[in-house]
Amino acid sequence: MTDRSACEHDRFEVLYEQHYPAVLRYAARRVGAEAARDIAAETFTIAWRRLGQVPAGQPLPWLYATARNCLANELRRQQRGERLDSRMRTEATRGPALASREPAEQVADRLAVLAALATLRPKDQEALRLIEWEHLDVAAAATVMGCSAGTFRVWLHRARRRLARALDQASGSTSNPAGASPCLPARTEIRP
Repeated sequence: MTDRSACEHDRFEVLYEQHYPAVLRYAARRVGAEAARDIAAETFTIAWRRLGQVPAGQPLPWLYATARNCLANELRRQQRGERLDSRMRTEATRGPALASREPAEQVADRLAVLAALATLRPKDQEALRLIEWEHLDVAAAATVMGCSAGTFRVWLHRARRRLARALDQASGSTSNPAGASPCLPARTEIRP
């Protein structure tokens, strides 16, 4: 915990008292009253940690920008939850088909995917992991990789093709026009 001067405490207290209602309204118009309190609290927590970066003359635009970033993080979290719910519903409807597979087959499939993935270049591995394992969208994955979304799409497309070829080679098959191996389990299937 950092040791703050009385002047910094006073400055933050004035900042909070003057601008909390505006930040709360800003967030409430976007996510509703309940989540808005969390967004406002997170915004002012960041303001406290970065008090030296908060403009003294007009802090409200800085606070709005910070709240906007907090909102974006919250919306991404909600979207991940919705995608997870959707996947769970999909898996539940496919339950009988998946249940008919032996655990040994599932393990063998996973090991085949991991072995094929290990043969790829590190950049290809990371692109596939960001999309398939971390469930990031293309724009977020591109940010992680330090490139544009368009460039990342090309990398991802090529990485998926290379993985499909590696899986085909491992299984001894060359007749996979769809670009996805038949031995991929449903959860690790590489979508075209």
